[in-house]
Amino acid sequence: MSKKVKFSSTSNSAFYATTRFRVSQFFSEQEVNQHANSHMWFKTAFFLTGFVGLYLLMLINILPPLVLLPMAAGLGMFSAFVGFNVCHDAIHGALSGNCKVNKAFGLIFNLIGANPYVWSIIHNVVHHTYTNIPGHDEDIEVAPGLIRISHDDEINAIQRFQHWYAFPLYSLASLSWIFRKDYVKFFQKEIGSHQNKHPKVEYFNLFFYKALYYFLFIVLPLMVLSVNWWQFIIGFLVLHIAQGLTMGLVFQLAHVVEGTTFPLPNEHSQMCEAWAEHQMRTTANFATQNKFAAFFLGGLNRQIEHHLFPKVCHIHYGQISLIVKQTASEFNLPYIENQTFFDALKSHFLTLKKFSREVTPA
Repeated sequence: MSKKVKFSSTSNSAFYATTRFRVSQFFSEQEVNQHANSHMWFKTAFFLTGFVGLYLLMLINILPPLVLLPMAAGLGMFSAFVGFNVCHDAIHGALSGNCKVNKAFGLIFNLIGANPYVWSIIHNVVHHTYTNIPGHDEDIEVAPGLIRISHDDEINAIQRFQHWYAFPLYSLASLSWIFRKDYVKFFQKEIGSHQNKHPKVEYFNLFFYKALYYFLFIVLPLMVLSVNWWQFIIGFLVLHIAQGLTMGLVFQLAHVVEGTTFPLPNEHSQMCEAWAEHQMRTTANFATQNKFAAFFLGGLNRQIEHHLFPKVCHIHYGQISLIVKQTASEFNLPYIENQTFFDALKSHFLTLKKFSREVTPA
């Protein structure tokens, strides 16, 4: 059992208190609701329409396999975008002020292959609390033993090449999710230091919605599409490679780049800083001025704001980022950001390469 990590008292964090006050003041003075606005609901409709539209267009069985293949890749990417823009906010309770609306949109997560209940534990509870703490933050453990991202990770000779094979591994993330990860995490005794004690209904939900996903994306296509079994397998793999690579890259570029840290607690399981200060040292933004990234990535390119204010809809991150950045400067805290997506990609590659160099050849 992992010993629970404790942070310095949040009440002692003048930075966090000041930032929260200023952000709250912003919403009050601007008379802006912290949840979804009309633009956010347009995005929700856009991504859900694209996801459902591509799925149905493929199932009507009038398109040749060579056209279905790029559509499968597009469906995979739209699956990731639905997760980023709709489900992520909903499961955090940020999409709407109505918990029933959030729950309804959170259920859509099942249709992209992931269990929203398991995700809420791994991501909302564990990752957001213990960000980048080795052995506690399972969100950054993409492939334990294969990917090494901190000095405290176990060493394996193959990691000498991790900066080359990491990206193909990321593309398998979605396949792992639908066939393995949710089951493994659900039946673990603990995730990080979080004890798994599930309501009985969640056992039913796990298997029911997994079965529904397998029917909609495996059984039904095989029943209605005029393709050979091997053509279906290729299309299914292309869908999930596109989905997995999109998800994997976005999440990794927010925490595993140059400048972010992977701090460990002391012998008493105590972190040396308060939680908010910890977030500023372990989280990074990227491509914040890119309108394409702002629309498609669901605010995940503004992870600093997301980690400090997870219950604020991502549509507002651009505005409150000015407050967060200024306040961080006043308190002499880092505000880590890469100007473009490719800057962040390069930084992630160099981080992987850095830790690969510490591996002694077998």
